[in-house]
Amino acid sequence: MKKSRMLIFILIFAVLLTAAITLIYHFAGGKKEMKETFTNPIRSAPSADPWVIQKDGYYYYCYSNGNNKIFVTKTKRLQDIDVDTPVNVWTSPLGKEYSKETWAPELHFINNKWYIYFAADGGKNENHRMYVLESKTEDPQGEYIFKGKVGDDTNKWAIDGTVLENKGKLYFIWSGWDGDTNVSQNLYIAEMSNPYTISGKRILLSKPEEPWETIGQPYINEGPEILKKGNTIHIVYSASGSWTEDYCLGLLTNTDGDVLNPSSWKKSGPVFSKTETAYAPGHASFVKSPDGSEDWIIYHACEAANGGWDGRSVRTQKFTWENNYPKFGKPTNLEKPIEVPSGTPKQD
Repeated sequence: MKKSRMLIFILIFAVLLTAAITLIYHFAGGKKEMKETFTNPIRSAPSADPWVIQKDGYYYYCYSNGNNKIFVTKTKRLQDIDVDTPVNVWTSPLGKEYSKETWAPELHFINNKWYIYFAADGGKNENHRMYVLESKTEDPQGEYIFKGKVGDDTNKWAIDGTVLENKGKLYFIWSGWDGDTNVSQNLYIAEMSNPYTISGKRILLSKPEEPWETIGQPYINEGPEILKKGNTIHIVYSASGSWTEDYCLGLLTNTDGDVLNPSSWKKSGPVFSKTETAYAPGHASFVKSPDGSEDWIIYHACEAANGGWDGRSVRTQKFTWENNYPKFGKPTNLEKPIEVPSGTPKQD
């Protein structure tokens, strides 16, 4: 009888002790919750030139079918940009100089309107120019009107246009040819009088000269994107041939605000380059986590060294900063679990 009572006492004590330890561990911050994760890619091949913009708690992913259609998806979860049904917001009419080969559209919110900048031609690459659409409503997945060509007075080949807003002024930055033949792609900048009009002369900011920029011919600088930290302005761009495994990201940095002065921009790189299962990483865009505490890069890369254009898929990962310079690290290997961006809402 005594042994039974002693056994019961020991069992009760053990239960109470376990409960007490659990409570202490919980209130001391030791409780470990399972973190939600995802794996790259977040959009399968073939897919390239990812542009994601964040507004009012949503991520909007803008892309083309490579021919004449532009789509926009909407999600609260960055890793789910390819989950919801895309909305076809624009189809180019037939027989126009912008009817075919629609490349790398970008969705921007400027002066309380949505604008989509895209490169297109009439069927011949040498006729690629930049064009822009303007939203009719406040809905980025709504109807758009065609505003026309966004070009300077040289009217040279142009792709990958983006907009820099600085000190109350707008600037257009794009990749283009110096002449009428494809010798190399350079980065140019020009002042704008409004979101659909270039009002200044084009100024050469960068041309491919470094060893890491000149792999594959013609030599290439393209895909310029704006990234700011404090008073520092960065242009993150893609270098070398996009069909090679050595496509990578370079950096132009401006600290004095004189954005039209080429000597005010300092080049460095590569700042993001190939690793196993992530060959030819490039053409990036940048967003915050839902709670604003983290910075994320969205880019395309190939699983295999010889993946080519059709092997590109869209990936994302977190990056950090050091002295106002982005530290992208290395592309994350496919299938490696990545914690979802901070503040990501639970999946419905």
